[in-house]
Amino acid sequence: MKRKKILGMGWRGNRPRLIAAVVIVLALIEPATTMSAQSGRLRVHNIFGSDMVIQRDKPITIWGWTEPGRKVSVEFGREKAKATAGGQAGRWEVTFKAREANATGQKLTVAAGDEKIEADNIVIGDVWVMNGQSNMAWGLGKTLQADMELAQANLPLLRQVRISPNEQYTLQKDLPADKVSGWNVSTPETAGQFSAIGYAFGSRLQRALQIPIGIIDNARGGASIESLVPRHKFDDHPLAAKYAAWVEKRRAEFDWDAAVKKLIEKWEQDRARLRGKGVSEDKLPPKPTRKDLRSWNVPGRSPSDAASCYNGMFGAFKGLNIKGVLFHQGYNNAIGTNCRPKRYRVLMKLMVEGWREDFGDPKLPVGVIGFCAGSIPQTFDNFEVWSVSGGAFIREAQRLGLSDIEDPANTAFLPAYDIQIPGLHPHKKRPHGVRAARWALNRIYGMKINWDAASLVSAERDGDCMVLTFDKGVFPDDMSTVPEGFSIADKSGKFYMAHAAYPMKKDVGIWNTANKNFDTTKIYVWSQLVKEPEAVRYAWATSPMGNLKVNGKQWLPLHSFRTDEWDWPESEDPAESLVDRGKNRAMQQEAAERLEYRRMEEAGRAVEILERLKMLGKKDPGTVR
Repeated sequence: MKRKKILGMGWRGNRPRLIAAVVIVLALIEPATTMSAQSGRLRVHNIFGSDMVIQRDKPITIWGWTEPGRKVSVEFGREKAKATAGGQAGRWEVTFKAREANATGQKLTVAAGDEKIEADNIVIGDVWVMNGQSNMAWGLGKTLQADMELAQANLPLLRQVRISPNEQYTLQKDLPADKVSGWNVSTPETAGQFSAIGYAFGSRLQRALQIPIGIIDNARGGASIESLVPRHKFDDHPLAAKYAAWVEKRRAEFDWDAAVKKLIEKWEQDRARLRGKGVSEDKLPPKPTRKDLRSWNVPGRSPSDAASCYNGMFGAFKGLNIKGVLFHQGYNNAIGTNCRPKRYRVLMKLMVEGWREDFGDPKLPVGVIGFCAGSIPQTFDNFEVWSVSGGAFIREAQRLGLSDIEDPANTAFLPAYDIQIPGLHPHKKRPHGVRAARWALNRIYGMKINWDAASLVSAERDGDCMVLTFDKGVFPDDMSTVPEGFSIADKSGKFYMAHAAYPMKKDVGIWNTANKNFDTTKIYVWSQLVKEPEAVRYAWATSPMGNLKVNGKQWLPLHSFRTDEWDWPESEDPAESLVDRGKNRAMQQEAAERLEYRRMEEAGRAVEILERLKMLGKKDPGTVR
C-alpha cells in the first residue's frame, strides 16, 4: 500500500506548518476537547509546528491523539520513540531526554499506519510565555519607534507563536487550530505582529545569550486576573473560593434559552436587512446556537471569570516545558467600580503557584510588569484628586502578592508607572521589555547586567517630618535635588501633596552623586498642612508623579508604596459592587477640596514654606508655626 503523507500546506514565515490540511478542517468542525479519536486521524497537539522553539535542559514531551490502540512512532532529530494511543480519547505521548541549546533546525516526524505529520526547522533554546491582557499582546508594529525595531528584526533564532482568545469553562486538552498563529521567525516583515514587550524582551535575551528564544504570546485583551488563575487554586484561599462559588452560582442560574433567543432575534433582523440588500440565501449567516454566544455574556466563560483564559489559552498546552513567564495585566481589575486589591493580592500568589504546579517547575521564573500608567498624569495642580486611585492599590497588590511567594531569586516586580503615555494602550512598550530583560539576564541567567531594586526600610516621625530610610540610594531621574511624588497625612487619613528633601552631608556644593553631598538613602517628607504626620505615600495614583530611581545605571524606578493601612473599600461578597459612581465622585470631590485648600495655603505662606524647606533635612530644622 502506498504510504500517505499528510503535510502542512499553510505557509508561515516561508516554512510549512506542522498541522495537516485535513486535520485543520476537522479542528474547525469539532470542539478541541473531542480530539480526533472517533475519526482515527493522527493529530499532534497544536502548540507544535515548524519553526518552533523547544525548551532546552528539560525533558522534551510530544503528544497528540489518534485511534485508541494505534501504534505511533516519533522521530525528532536523530532520536526515535514509540507509543500506543490509549484511553477513549486515543492520547499518545513520547518523551525524549533533555537537550542543550541548539540553533540548527531539526525535523519532527510523527507517523501512525499510513499517516505521517512532519515539521521542520525546530530549534532548542528557552521558551518564555507572555501572559496578561491587551497591553502585553499589543503588537510591535503599533508602538513608538516601531520602524527602528523592525529594521533590526532579522533574528532567525527569535520566534513567536500567538494564541488567540479562547475562553473556556473547563480546562482544554488542546488549542483549536484556528486559534494558533503557527510559529513565526522574526523578520522585518513578521515581527510587527509579535508582542511588543515580548519582542523587546526576547530579542535582548537572544542577542545576549546567543541561543534560540521562543515567545508564546497568550495574553488576552480585557482579561481580569481571575481568568488567568488555574481553577484548582481557587480552593486554596477563602476569598478566592468565595469568588469561584459565586461564578458557579451565576452559571447555574444562567438562562441559556433566553440568551440564544435574543441572539436569534438579532440574526433574523440581520437576515432581513441583508436580503433587502440583495444578498442571496446561500450567503446569509446560519442560525446561531449556544456556541455562538459571546464569551463575555456567558458566566464561567467571560474573560472576567475564574480560570476561563487559563483553561483555553495557557493550561491547554500544559505538558510543554517552558523557561518562565512574563506577566503584564491590571487595567481590568483597577479601573471601574469593582476594584478589589485584597483579592487581587491573593490571586497573584495563587496564579504563580498554580503555573508552577501545572508546568512541573516549583522555581519557574516569573516577572510581573506592574500596572502601567495611562490616564491623566498626576501633577502639582491635580495631585490630591488623582490620588484617589484604585489603580495604585492594584499596583501594590501585584507587588505584595508576588512577595508572598517568598522566592525573590526567581520572581520580580518590575515597576512601570514611570513610562507614561496617555490612553488605555500606551504605545511605549520597548522600555518594559528591556527592563524585564535586565532582570532575567541578571537574576535568572547570572550575567553581569545592571539590575538593582530598592525598598523602604523604615518610616519614622521626627517633629513635623517623616524620615524615610531605604536599603539603597534613590535619586531623581532628572538629576535635580528635589524628590517628587510624596503625600503625607495625619491620623485623619487626609493626604496632601508633600515636600521632600535629602539630608545634606555637607552644607556646600550642588547635586552630585559622585562627591556624595547628599545621603540618598534618606528622605525627609513634610507639609505645612500636616503638623503631626502619621503616614506617607509615594507615587500613589494611576499615572503618578514620582521621579525617584534606584542608584544604578539601569534607572529602575522606586516602586510605589505607602506606610498606612487605610485600604481601598472592599467587600468579600463578590456580588456586591464596591464603590458606586456616586461614592467615587464624593471621594474625588473631597480630594478636590483638599487640593484647593493646599493651593491657597501655599500662595499665602510661600515665604514661610521656602524658609522651612531650606532647613528640611538638616540637623536642627525647626518648624513653621
